[in-house]
Amino acid sequence: VQLQASGGGLVQAGGSLRLSCAASGRPFNPYTVAWFRQAPGKERDFVAAYFRNQYAIYAESVKGRFTISRDNAKNTGYLQMDSLRPEDTAVYFCALSPSVIRSTVASQSAYAYWGQGTQVTVSS
Repeated sequence: VQLQASGGGLVQAGGSLRLSCAASGRPFNPYTVAWFRQAPGKERDFVAAYFRNQYAIYAESVKGRFTISRDNAKNTGYLQMDSLRPEDTAVYFCALSPSVIRSTVASQSAYAYWGQGTQVTVSS
């Protein structure tokens, strides 16, 4: 599976962006889709995941501001980011897993496929 992340950019604090993750090569629907982010000089952190059964999990830092979704017909996952803060500045990566469970959803090793990342910059 190849993943192409897009939708990043520069936005002022309080603004919104919508990231997309387009998959090709295999049907999208068997996988859990997730987003991670990596700020300069920091580890790559879990942001959100959306399971096949439409269950979503969010990191505490984005809960209530970000919404993850998916469109299996379009083989695409999305991350709607509202009320953005400067601390949300990072490269955002999408990932797919065929078998991740709730207890390991934040573990990068649970994901088999990764996109190339898209830069999100939030100015104060």
